[in-house]
Amino acid sequence: MGAVVVRIAIGVEYAGDAFCGWQSQVHGRTVQDVLERALSEIAAVPVRLHCAGRTDTGVHASAQVAHFDTVASRPVTAWVRGVNALLPPAVVVRWAAAVDETFHARFLATERQYRYILHNAATRPAMLAGRVGWFHVPLDEVRMAEAAECLVGTHDFSSFRAAGCQSKTPVRVMHEARVTRQGEYLLFDFRANGFLHHMIRNLVGALIYVGKGRYPVDWMRALLEARDRSHAAPTFTPDGLYLCGVCYPPRWSLPGDGRIIALPQLPLT
Repeated sequence: MGAVVVRIAIGVEYAGDAFCGWQSQVHGRTVQDVLERALSEIAAVPVRLHCAGRTDTGVHASAQVAHFDTVASRPVTAWVRGVNALLPPAVVVRWAAAVDETFHARFLATERQYRYILHNAATRPAMLAGRVGWFHVPLDEVRMAEAAECLVGTHDFSSFRAAGCQSKTPVRVMHEARVTRQGEYLLFDFRANGFLHHMIRNLVGALIYVGKGRYPVDWMRALLEARDRSHAAPTFTPDGLYLCGVCYPPRWSLPGDGRIIALPQLPLT
């Protein structure tokens, strides 16, 4: 009888400015690389991870979900405490759960939630450098919130798609798009069935143009209708972008689903 293969799902948190993105690369300085090395050491056999959403260099996550298959028989705690003992400080496994072979972190995710945190003040942040975006000109969050509302629904987001995006279709279903202010911080919350490459950073860049008065509120709707990336604003920095929730069908009750980040000196929950 062959070894029994077990599928494990994990919840991961990481500071993206410490890595060159999620996806494995030859130099080995990615979130996937360091996690796979630690998991493989605990399993004593090679482990390959599959995640809910591959984040770019500088993009953070408070609730990334991934899964792997292994023939190693280990208690669930080993995939948390044991793995964390082998990881650098900027990444941690928050939870682990045994799932059946039909679970897939990417293909079964029904929604993904991102938050962009922007420090809107005359001087750049120091304590949160690399963890929040920054824009020095005062922004009108009311205008920005109104502009964001037109993004809700099923749309072709070609105007907000990176040139190298490999997605088969630019159509996405946006369930929520909000802009709110907490003091000097603007919070951009997006929840959708999926996102295109650089889509959120491009949306934030366009909303900032509206917020500083360069374009009217209706410009966001015009960009959607144009379906042309060259008409929109430049891609904004990754510093303040967080993957903060992934949802799955109810049959998988995964711990930590839908977590929202809270940063030091910035109560966002």
